[in-house]
Amino acid sequence: MARSLRFGLVGTGHWAQITHARALASTDGVEFAAVWGRNADAAADLAARYHVTAHRDLPEFLADVDAVAFAVPPDVQAPIAIRAARAGKHLLLEKPIAVTAAEADALADAVEQARVASVVFFTARFQDNVRAWEAEVTASGGWAGGCAVWLGSALQPGSPFNTPWRRDKGALWDLAPHVISLLWASLGPVRSVTARAGLADVTHLILRHDGGVTSTATVTLDALVGAEFSDLFLWGQAGRSAAPVQAPDLVTPLRTALAELAANARSGQVRHPCDARFGRDVVRVLADAERQISARPPAG
Repeated sequence: MARSLRFGLVGTGHWAQITHARALASTDGVEFAAVWGRNADAAADLAARYHVTAHRDLPEFLADVDAVAFAVPPDVQAPIAIRAARAGKHLLLEKPIAVTAAEADALADAVEQARVASVVFFTARFQDNVRAWEAEVTASGGWAGGCAVWLGSALQPGSPFNTPWRRDKGALWDLAPHVISLLWASLGPVRSVTARAGLADVTHLILRHDGGVTSTATVTLDALVGAEFSDLFLWGQAGRSAAPVQAPDLVTPLRTALAELAANARSGQVRHPCDARFGRDVVRVLADAERQISARPPAG
């Protein structure tokens, strides 16, 4: 039997606690071995709960593991992930992998040069029901377009996801990566984007895919709790097909992502549909959208 892959967790916040730590502790073929965080006390507390090692020193942490799972803001993730890749560690990354195209390029290049395995946790892409839907719609073809709406409430007071990086970067960088990933997988690679800002944190995107198909997306983190909503569908010759985007259980898809990363690491396979290269491609779309919005702020 192959040795379990030793994983370290970077991050100690709400997302790390409710999803990453639980998945790392319960995935076959994975050993949850270590925690490192910017808050040493929080890292010690989380490590104690799972009987793993808390590290204060990042190089010592990296030396103690085979792979690293990240649950930190993207601007924190990118430089640490580059160091981890150069140290030969396999990577379970959060989306977006970075908040600039340059950082995303540097991370993808580091993964490529080190020949390590990588997976970016675009949540829905690791749900069994979404994968079945993707297989169905790609097999049938004939789609003329797609439409996605995600009205999130993370910026409302009291939300555990109301964090500094989300207040700074908004739904474009937090929710749009999920939407772009799904539309990319079902309609083909995104070749260009047109972006406009609405009021507050509302962002509208028009995506142009290979072959001329277009899709649209509207995202916000500033919806009131009663207005929360998400939907994504394709339309075309076969009618309309809605993706099963709701994911009440987030640990199960993360277990799938971890298991696939571990399998690739053991076999020497460095490609995955949601690897760092794909994460970089999504960041390039986001960065172009951000550039357009910055150049044309909403009328007010």
